[in-house]
Amino acid sequence: MSLPPCPNCQSEYVYQDQANLVCPECAYEWNPAEVAEEETIIMKDVNGTLLQEGDKVTLIKDLKVKGSSMVLKIGTKAVIKRIVEGKDHQLDCKLDGAGDMMVTAKFVKKA
Repeated sequence: MSLPPCPNCQSEYVYQDQANLVCPECAYEWNPAEVAEEETIIMKDVNGTLLQEGDKVTLIKDLKVKGSSMVLKIGTKAVIKRIVEGKDHQLDCKLDGAGDMMVTAKFVKKA
């Protein structure tokens, strides 16, 4: 049985102490069951539909690209590459005709 590396310092010398895992290098203790639950980020589109990585979405509003004169038009299709936790831009997407960009979840709907 191989144990996961320490989430705090990425050390590979982790050992199990009852239900917790312990890192001897940074003295970090964690419960692997709780870490697995925390990693799932729940993100919803404008209609309240759950979004997952790999989903195809469509923009519902024209969006100006910050630092550029480009505008992403309504109806532009995108594929979600990953979902990140944050206030401004939660979706890392590949947009048709625009490349890779971060988009806010409230401006997309699931296609």
